Amino acid sequence: MITAYDEEAEATGWYGPEVAFGLTYAHVEPGQSMLDIGIGTGLGSLLFLKAGLKIHGMDISPQMLDACRSKGFSSLHLHDVNKTPYPFDSESIDHAVCTGVFNFFSDLSLIFEETNRIIRRGGLFVFVVGDRSETEAHAVEVGAEYTKSDKSITMYLHSKEQIAKLTARYGFESVRGLSFTVFMDRERTKSMPARSYLVRKRIGIEPVI
Repeated sequence: MITAYDEEAEATGWYGPEVAFGLTYAHVEPGQSMLDIGIGTGLGSLLFLKAGLKIHGMDISPQMLDACRSKGFSSLHLHDVNKTPYPFDSESIDHAVCTGVFNFFSDLSLIFEETNRIIRRGGLFVFVVGDRSETEAHAVEVGAEYTKSDKSITMYLHSKEQIAKLTARYGFESVRGLSFTVFMDRERTKSMPARSYLVRKRIGIEPVI
């Protein structure tokens, strides 16, 4: 099932899933498990699924989960990312991915805390954020002309310093990262900086929460 969301992502040149996969693929193996946090239509983890990983997805939208099923995803959970605990046992999944969610959260602590709980020690967490410098605004308004709706939305950008503090606080260490550009419209006249991070859950060190 190709959704309107998929079509818009293709038209605007949304490269987040490819960047996340590119940073991660050399460090994962077929048969390993991966949690997609806010899986949506499956764009963020489809390449991992094709590479032989077992994907567990969670999302608040039944329609999004239906789109995932049509693409071959099977372990899917209807759950709000804002609500804890997530429906997975502690240290039950190898890795995690999140490519289209962080821009809706001012505070990422909840997601980092739950991801640390769920993935196994030594597991990888790859995610995408809207990037900014420390002097730039944390929140930006995105107009209705870009949201494809009748209202604007607030999006949140996260600096390298913010991410570094979160990874250290919740028991992760940096592996790799890559900056890229996100376009807001099909004509690609308006853009914003983004960055994908690959971090690893530390072995033998408890997070400071």
